[in-house]
Amino acid sequence: MQSLRMIENWPVPHAATAVVRGADGALLGEHGPQERQFPLASVTKPLSAYAVLVAVEEGVFELDDPAGPEGSTVRHLLAHTSGLAFDEHRTMAAPGTRRLYSNAGFDVLADTLTKASGIPFAQYAAEAVFEPLGMSATHLDVAHRSPAGAGGVSTVADLCRFAAELQAPRLLDPSTVRRATREVAYPGLSGVLPGFGHRKPNDWGLGFEIRGEKSPHWTGTTSSPGTFGHFGQSGTFLWVDPAAGAACVALTDRDFGPWAAEHWPEFTDAVLAELAG
Repeated sequence: MQSLRMIENWPVPHAATAVVRGADGALLGEHGPQERQFPLASVTKPLSAYAVLVAVEEGVFELDDPAGPEGSTVRHLLAHTSGLAFDEHRTMAAPGTRRLYSNAGFDVLADTLTKASGIPFAQYAAEAVFEPLGMSATHLDVAHRSPAGAGGVSTVADLCRFAAELQAPRLLDPSTVRRATREVAYPGLSGVLPGFGHRKPNDWGLGFEIRGEKSPHWTGTTSSPGTFGHFGQSGTFLWVDPAAGAACVALTDRDFGPWAAEHWPEFTDAVLAELAG
């Protein structure tokens, strides 16, 4: 795919990208070092969420089990509606009333899973998600850093395996993945989309951002409203566009900033145009 060469013009030291098709997980194109490890930042959250959803299907706990502040549940934490602050274990709103993007909420999720399963969160994620998908270069260092983002490291090649799983699930029931990625949890809630400001509504699934009608956005102007995924402060993103039947991963080693807000949407639009053509 010629559009992937656009990353050569990004003002970053290193970048890698790939596009993978949904139904069969076929690699449609790649550019840059596919096996280079990059810090994921918040692209770690979908990986952590997937481990939590596996735990739900395995009966470790239920989505509506209490977790976090009083009245909050596992579901609230996944959907950033627990009321916890961004990076503090401080309650700022009643559960289910505001979309408060919260790293602290994912810390609580990891602690909840660890206590309920008796298995350290990083080990659970590795055994439940990374190893079955062959993601051998993906690691979570939650002993020293947060499962919300700072502890995640991976490669484009590994994240393409995860993107293929999101489009044709093998580890989870497809209905669970659909609920997490295609159905808005607590519809109508407003909140801040990091890097882009207040959005009303600020649609989110369970661990995955849903694009909806947000504009401007880190995906493309032609991305379908059903597009879901996540971006990270370390200059990384993963999106799945069901209308296009494909997913795209891009990893860099420059922190998110105006450069990304400028280059990422035009890159995504070019990728989608090439897929449609």
